[in-house]
Amino acid sequence: MRLIISLLAASMIIGAVQAEQTAVTKEAKPAAAKADKAVEMIEATTIALRGKPFYKPDFTQFNYVRTDAPLGGLIKDWAMGTFDNFNPYSRRGDPATGSSGLNSDLMGSSDDDLNAYYPLIAEKIVYASDYSQITFHINPSARFHDGVKIKPSDIKFSFEKFTSGEALPGLKEYYSFVEKIELLDDNRVTFFLNEKRTKSRMMSLCGFTVLPEHFWKDHRLDEPLKEPPVGSSAIKVADYKYGKYVKYETIRDYWGKDLPSMKGMMNEGEIQSDYYRDSTVAFEAFKAGHIDKWNENTAKRWATGYDFPAIKDGRVLKIATPHQIPLRGQGFVFNTKKALFSDIRVRKGLAYLMDFEWMNKNLFYNQYIRVNSFFMNTDYSATGLPSQAELKILEKYRGKIPDEVFTEEFKPPTTKGDGNIRSNLRQALRLFKAAGWVVKNQKLINAKTGKQFEFELLLVSPSMEKVALPFRNNLERAGIKMDVRTVDSSQYMNRTIGHDYDMISGSYRANPYPSSGTHQMFHSKSVGSSYNHANLTDPVVDEILDAILEVQEDEEKLRPLGKALDRILMHSYIMIPQWNISKFRMAHWNKFGKPEKTPRYSQGDGAWWIDPKKAAALKTN
Repeated sequence: MRLIISLLAASMIIGAVQAEQTAVTKEAKPAAAKADKAVEMIEATTIALRGKPFYKPDFTQFNYVRTDAPLGGLIKDWAMGTFDNFNPYSRRGDPATGSSGLNSDLMGSSDDDLNAYYPLIAEKIVYASDYSQITFHINPSARFHDGVKIKPSDIKFSFEKFTSGEALPGLKEYYSFVEKIELLDDNRVTFFLNEKRTKSRMMSLCGFTVLPEHFWKDHRLDEPLKEPPVGSSAIKVADYKYGKYVKYETIRDYWGKDLPSMKGMMNEGEIQSDYYRDSTVAFEAFKAGHIDKWNENTAKRWATGYDFPAIKDGRVLKIATPHQIPLRGQGFVFNTKKALFSDIRVRKGLAYLMDFEWMNKNLFYNQYIRVNSFFMNTDYSATGLPSQAELKILEKYRGKIPDEVFTEEFKPPTTKGDGNIRSNLRQALRLFKAAGWVVKNQKLINAKTGKQFEFELLLVSPSMEKVALPFRNNLERAGIKMDVRTVDSSQYMNRTIGHDYDMISGSYRANPYPSSGTHQMFHSKSVGSSYNHANLTDPVVDEILDAILEVQEDEEKLRPLGKALDRILMHSYIMIPQWNISKFRMAHWNKFGKPEKTPRYSQGDGAWWIDPKKAAALKTN
């Protein structure tokens, strides 16, 4: 189940939807309805982006689960860094890993759909065909952890809490399309939408996280929470020691355990995450059996680190699974508000000095592909030259966006991979010179001020340091000084939220299509959050992003807008593109049972279970 709460509820905005109708009735037109058009009230239990959801309204379970799987057992997991509270929305401190999973959303999701909703806390919805209102019918059985009934007033409270001054910036502005909320009775709540309404905005409410009013009315959303909160999901905190470990237990009498969207999920009895300061130490703990599953993100370790005895005798399984899931756009991201990086020629010049081909060969064992889009593995990735539909969008911005958008397919600078970057170095120096930087005494200096080109790369993972070193060496050849600074997760979060950095090694979450999530990552209204990594405030980008929100249901209009946006962002070099991989790389101790089918868009390990016989066999070896 997708729990849409990662530091802030803005990531709950999942996007455009179209209901598979279960009933349609005609009612009097709401006040906000457009003239001369009757409004239908549509009743639905399942809802999806376009067409129909993957699962029909009468589905009984997801295809990738086994409803008779054994229950119970402990899964040993791990987390990096430390934690000091249980509030995933706080602006201070380090929340416990998994704490966002303590609360459920109004509706659930499936790993067979990229964007669809199914009954969870809300058992059905009724909405107006002009999107002027949506009513959520709360399941009468829905309860919080302490047994208190989930009421419509909790939904209203949650919305008001997440859009108050306590929430991270951007939420109040985004949800300004909600005009008012009415509590109809003990099980129904209606959201009325104003003239800003669109289908996607209306349906973003389906992914809204539900908080218990009786707990959170006495706690601030932006402050650390020292006690485990009352939640609304199927797990609760069983034990913890700050900075050391946190253990969650599955609630076996959870009210929604027999819902089709929950059957066969969360089969384990407990999950304990132990904290480590270093991933290398954590991997040694995995090899020793103190961690059960390891999702690998280091190419060298995947290529050379799995030759320990448990791999050889089959007690640990190493699995690489290809996929076509949308990929993150990751890179060395510029803080574009820094004067040093305000000139696109400087940013592009620096891109010539990152030798991906050499790094892939010598550091990554040729496992990776180069990032060339913010929509990799989707239909929205800009390829070739702009289509006629894209040109209609782009032409009015000519002169305000890079000329290359019209004449070149975006391809990051390349090398032969032999370490010889002379050609790239010459090109970089030409760009630097055009931007007012010249080489003097083997240093790149500003022609006006005489100051050397110098900046800091901020990291949170020590393993990235050795990846940054080849880049730094190439920069030195151009007379540039780059300091590499690695900080702990708390400092990193505080500095990124405040954009207190020159450059970070960051990633933009994968988007299956341009949506409100894309809006959050690149719109100027999101500069107060940590999602707009590049600190980007570009009127052209803002205008296209706003247009994208208006056409979420119209594929023919959305595709050229998405591709146009992709071209502008990539050609603007707001980051130096890094690398990605279209494979899941996982190793795990051979103690798990697995369903016959796997979901389309994940590994499906949320539906695994601990096999008693396999677990017992491990103990005897």
